[in-house]
Amino acid sequence: MTATAEPVSLREAMSRFATGIVVLTAGGEHSHGMTANAFSSVSLDPPQVLCCVTRTARMHRAITSAGCFAVSVLSAEQEATARYFAGGRRPDGATQFDAVDWAPGPCTGAPLLGGALAWLECELAEAHEGGDHTIFVGRVLGSNRGPDRSALLYFGGAYHRLT
Repeated sequence: MTATAEPVSLREAMSRFATGIVVLTAGGEHSHGMTANAFSSVSLDPPQVLCCVTRTARMHRAITSAGCFAVSVLSAEQEATARYFAGGRRPDGATQFDAVDWAPGPCTGAPLLGGALAWLECELAEAHEGGDHTIFVGRVLGSNRGPDRSALLYFGGAYHRLT
């Protein structure tokens, strides 16, 4: 098979796959946050997760520079937060977190967003090229779960609430 899917066709097909929404964060000199849905558990032993970040994104430099990252799994009530970290109109650096409730992670210092369903802090274990993205594999240093609430999902190019 030698045919390759066109980007528009692939985007349309993948829009039919419902995903959870997370905000990736990194602290340090290039502190940054970014909404993502390319996130997954990799392994329980050792505990690992992955996220995919385009190489031109500020988040790419932030993770590479810090050598660690955090993940906040968003609740249905956090659609505005998802939109905030998906847009390019927020300030650069640590001041972008002034608009949200957050606390520094105890393992990495990366921002953990208040009101999330769960949090993970990761040390960068591996980075793999994947087309125009880098697949970052993080070794989970710490994780925590928030109160039971509805989840925020992305499907068909729009946010949805799982109740």
